[in-house]
Amino acid sequence: MPAPSIKVCPIIKPCLLRRSSQATPPRSVSGRRIDLWRGRSGHTSAPKGESRAAPPPHLPHPFPQELEEARRWEGARDVRPLDGNVRRWTGLLLPNNPPYNTGAFRFELTFSPNHPLEPPCVTLRTPIYHPSVDCEGLVCQPLITHVHWKPSTRAIQVLQDLLLQLDSPDLQRVLRPDVARELQERPEEFRRRAEEHTRLHAEPRPDPQT
Repeated sequence: MPAPSIKVCPIIKPCLLRRSSQATPPRSVSGRRIDLWRGRSGHTSAPKGESRAAPPPHLPHPFPQELEEARRWEGARDVRPLDGNVRRWTGLLLPNNPPYNTGAFRFELTFSPNHPLEPPCVTLRTPIYHPSVDCEGLVCQPLITHVHWKPSTRAIQVLQDLLLQLDSPDLQRVLRPDVARELQERPEEFRRRAEEHTRLHAEPRPDPQT
């Protein structure tokens, strides 16, 4: 029986674009924000012949009960807003299966201003030797793509799906083809490398909740 094919993940561009837009703050002069189409008089105007798009409707931030739900989940610890920002969460994922179950892996979950109409982005801040996670911590996770996203999806479902993916690497969700080939062709060598990588880089595993 032929080995399953390796499929490189093409579906992380929205998160990359969002990260880029977050990394570049608006220009300002004397502490005042300058919008792209703001004229010298301080009034907002569009370039001649163009109309400025209406701002998106105000949408609520992720519900506090979703954060509390994630905090109660046994698959993660230390789930909290990052630097007090309710649209950016951090926490520790606790894989169940080797070669990752000896450590904990810090994640960031970033919600769009249009949440829940747009999917969040997930980044692993702890380095991990995994075929579906690239060296910058971006994850191939179809659930949070625009194609598959549903506004009814809860934050805990995103985290549960991510943990399942860490526990069960899928050769159809690949961001590191070299690691995927190693897993497919030399599984014992892959496990040895992943265990050593986990030992060197993962955070200490917290004590079980009581």
